[in-house]
Amino acid sequence: MKENYSNQEKIYDAEVLESSTLDENIIIKILIKAGRTIAKPALEVLEMAIDPYTPAQVRVSLMAALAYLIMPFDLFPDFMPLVGFSDDFVALTAVLSIWSKYMTPSIRARAENKLNKLFPFFK
Repeated sequence: MKENYSNQEKIYDAEVLESSTLDENIIIKILIKAGRTIAKPALEVLEMAIDPYTPAQVRVSLMAALAYLIMPFDLFPDFMPLVGFSDDFVALTAVLSIWSKYMTPSIRARAENKLNKLFPFFK
């Protein structure tokens, strides 16, 4: 018997993931708090996730890393001085390393532009 889903329940497929699915404002607020060192890989992950040429399976792992960034409870809670965002940094740089072959100059440029808008005095 096939399950029916109501209109309120939605199943999201990685193929239909678009920038409108992501709430960039939440990520931006966290990045301002975290600082430029965390913001750079996070924005690269974000831009790669919303790039239309990024394969679906890559997007899923990128979204998982971004979800880990915005989770209030993780290995080292973000409010802890010095180490709070270190686990987030590791997660972000790990997915960037794994999927580096999908990083394009245009993705990197879009991330850099956003980074410079967030932190205009720290280039």
